[in-house]
Formats: sequence, C-alpha cells, structure tokens
Amino acid sequence: MIVWLNGTHGAGKTTTSALVQQLIPDSRVFDAEKVGETLMDITPGLPWTGNFQHWPPWRPLVVETARHVLDYTGGILVMPMTVLVEEYWREISTGLAHHAIPVRHFVLHADQDTLRGRIEGDTDLGPSSFRLQYLEPYAEAARTWLHAEAEVVDTTHLTPAQAALRIAEAVKGSSPPVA
Repeated sequence: MIVWLNGTHGAGKTTTSALVQQLIPDSRVFDAEKVGETLMDITPGLPWTGNFQHWPPWRPLVVETARHVLDYTGGILVMPMTVLVEEYWREISTGLAHHAIPVRHFVLHADQDTLRGRIEGDTDLGPSSFRLQYLEPYAEAARTWLHAEAEVVDTTHLTPAQAALRIAEAVKGSSPPVA
C-alpha cells in the first residue's frame, strides 16, 4: 500500500511522513522528489520546464520505483509529494492501480496565511520564493479537484505529530476517514 501525503509546500509533508512511518509497522518513506532530482542530474540537462513534474518520464518512473520497492520489501510506502496537476495525479494513481497497489491519498491542508507564515518562518530551509509561488496553484487545485480526491487533514491548528497520528489511525482502520 501507498500512503500519499499531498499538499503544497509548507504544509508539513516531509515532517509528517517521518512521523507516520514511525507509527505504521512495516512502512518506509519514499520521497518521489528524489526521482525528480535524478532526472535533474542528467547531463546535458533535459529540456527545461520549470518543474521536474512536467517532464514526461517523472510520473511513470515514480510509479515504477514505488512498484519495485514494494515488490522487494512489501509493507507500506509513505510518500510525501506535492502533486497539484490533476492530469499528473491521474497518471500516477492509474499507474499504481494498474499494478494493484492500493493508495490512501491524504492532503495536508492549512489556510493560506498559515502556509505563508510557515514558509516565511522556516528556520531549516529559510524563506523560499519557490515554495511561495505554489500557494495559489494549491488553492486552485484544492477548489477544483484535489480535496475531492483525498482525505483532507487540516493542519492549521495541528502539530505534525497530531496530523501523523490521525493519518496512521485512518490507515490502520481505527478511525473513519479523516475529514
């Protein structure tokens, strides 16, 4: 199974995924961004698109990497990765379904002011114009398709540990889907 943690930059996906992994036995974290970083390391570089997710190889490579890891290890992959383009999510989720890999799709949500504050106040990465530029695309995806496709966890007033516990409980079946 895959537990996909979606949401925009600053929502807490990376922090929460590590905590979810600790709460779910036989699970591992696989950050699909590493697939994008591998593609970015190709020299000479691939045609520039502004975001590695726009490169056609990225999406099937994420599916195949996840599939092969699960075939090798079994268990659960916790995947923190922002996917805001509906077509890309459909390609990934359809690819995983083709291999009979169930996906629990969660969106870590927070209001725009909270997200902006987290990004601007990030003491690890520092303020990031890259991360800030995704606030509006996230809001648009949330309004148009994303929140209908996933279990939404509003992290505005939750700590990462509280969000992780809600997700882990939902995955383990000890609570109804997160709303």
